[in-house]
Parts: sequence; C-alpha cells; structure tokens
Amino acid sequence: MTAPLPPVLPDERLAAGIARLALRFRGHFSPETIQGVVTDSYEHLATHARVRAHLVVLAEHLATERLDALAHIQGASGSGQPRVLFVCSHNAGRSQMAAALLSYRAGDRVAVTSAGTHPAAEVEPVVAQVLAEAGVDATDAFPKPLTDEVVQAADIVITMGCGDACPIVPGRRYLDWPIADPEGAPIAVVRGIRDEIDAHITELLATLPSS
Repeated sequence: MTAPLPPVLPDERLAAGIARLALRFRGHFSPETIQGVVTDSYEHLATHARVRAHLVVLAEHLATERLDALAHIQGASGSGQPRVLFVCSHNAGRSQMAAALLSYRAGDRVAVTSAGTHPAAEVEPVVAQVLAEAGVDATDAFPKPLTDEVVQAADIVITMGCGDACPIVPGRRYLDWPIADPEGAPIAVVRGIRDEIDAHITELLATLPSS
C-alpha cells in the first residue's frame, strides 16, 4: 500500500481559490476564516491522497461545501431546501451512490452532500460505472472527510454502515440504511446495491417537501 503523502501547501495556487471564495462569501466570512477553511480542507485531503495533481481544485470544492454549510448554520438567507447528508466509512461507494442518485432525481429541490468517517483516496471506479449506466454523472465525485459544519447544517443525516463513528447531533432527523458495502464486489452485485439505494431514495423523496 502506498503511504499517504505529507500535506505540503501550494500557497500560490491555494491563494487563487481563497480569492474566489472571498468574493463568493463576501459579507459572510472574513478572508482569514476562508483561508483557514481552505487550508484545513487541503490538509484533510492530502492526508489520504495518492497523487496531488488535483488536490488544489478539490480543496476549493470541499471548502465551498463547508463554507456554505457554515453560512447556513449562521442563518444566512438561502433557498430553504432540505439538506441531506449521507455518511459511510470511506465515502467511496454507498454514500457517493446515494448522494448522486438523490441529486439526480431531486435536482434543486434538495441540497445534498456526502462524507466519510475514514475517507478513501478515490471513489470506487465500479461505482461511477453503475451510476453512469443509470444516466447519473459522477465523474467529479471524490471522497470527503466528515466535518462539523456539514453535520450541523444537515436536516437529515443518513448513515450507511459507519457504525459508532457516525455523528449524532441533537435535533437532526436520522435514518440508517443497512446497505452492503460495494468495495471489491462484482459489478452485478454493485448494480443491485445501486438499485437498493435508489429504492430508499424513492421513499425518502416521498417524505420531503414538494417545493
């Protein structure tokens, strides 16, 4: 197994992302807060990375998600969408499939994210393949660490096999979907897991506001 790369911060490239996020979240967060979230996001991802080619871009995406969640917690005006968080151990299979399927089927009706208690280096290739077969594009998906902001901002937390490591926050709606782990499974089995998750998504959508 390849040892994790130590986090070395590419300051100049991160600075460009920090500047973009400072404009996006102007009036909500100070540049110092944004810099801290971006740097922390990069360090989280670098801990599990095999290569660094896209880490700066992914760190900006992760930081955007975290800052959006933090703004929601602090009462920033938003769309009023229910916020759904899927959590599994590695955020490389089940939770990625669930988030992609819900986003695909609900569109702008729901704000969806996913995370892992022990995120993997990459999404399982077979997971992206079976999603593509269903018309769902998951090419930009990547495993993300579970952070306090996304848990606090969620209205519904759906756990999928992360056991005692899954977060418990008072006042949230919790669901546990006992879905098999697709890691290492044949593609026929992973297709079945996808369809099982999609059935749960149908049930979930029936309980969410229609607009």
